[in-house]
Amino acid sequence: MKVVTTNRRARHDHEILETFEAGIVLVGSEVKSLRDGQVNLKDSYVTVRGGELWLVGCHIAPYAFSRLGGHEPERDRKLLLHRREIDRVSAKLAEKGLTLIPLRIYFKDGKAKAELGLGRGKRAYDKRQSLKAKEQKREMDRALRHRGRQ
Repeated sequence: MKVVTTNRRARHDHEILETFEAGIVLVGSEVKSLRDGQVNLKDSYVTVRGGELWLVGCHIAPYAFSRLGGHEPERDRKLLLHRREIDRVSAKLAEKGLTLIPLRIYFKDGKAKAELGLGRGKRAYDKRQSLKAKEQKREMDRALRHRGRQ
C-alpha cells in the first residue's frame, strides 16, 4: 500500500468517529498525477448527491505530459462504496454536526483508494485539550527514557 497524501489537518480539526475505505473514479491523467504525489486534500470534504458519494474540493494537479490538456484539477470525483455503506453513511450525516472528510489517498493493489473519516468538528477548547494531552504524553515518555538511562 503506497500512501500518496494525508490530510493532517482533518485529525486536528475533527474528532474522527469511524473510517471507511472507498474507491475513486479517476481519468488517466489524474492517476498519473496521483502517482507523482500532486494532490492536495486541504479543505476537501465528501457529500451525498443522488445516492452517490462525491469528493469535493480535492485538488489534483494537471499532469505535465498529458495530451489534450489533461483534466480539470478541482472537479468533483465520484467515490465507490457498497450501497448499504452509502445508506449507513448518509443516515449518519443527517445527524447534526457530523461530516465526512477524506483522511488520506493511497494505492492498494494498483487502485486509487480514499480513507474517509466520519467526524465531528472540534471546538477551540477541545483542540487545546488534545494538544495538552499530547504534550503530557511526550513529557511522560521523555521522563521514562531518562529514567531508564540512570
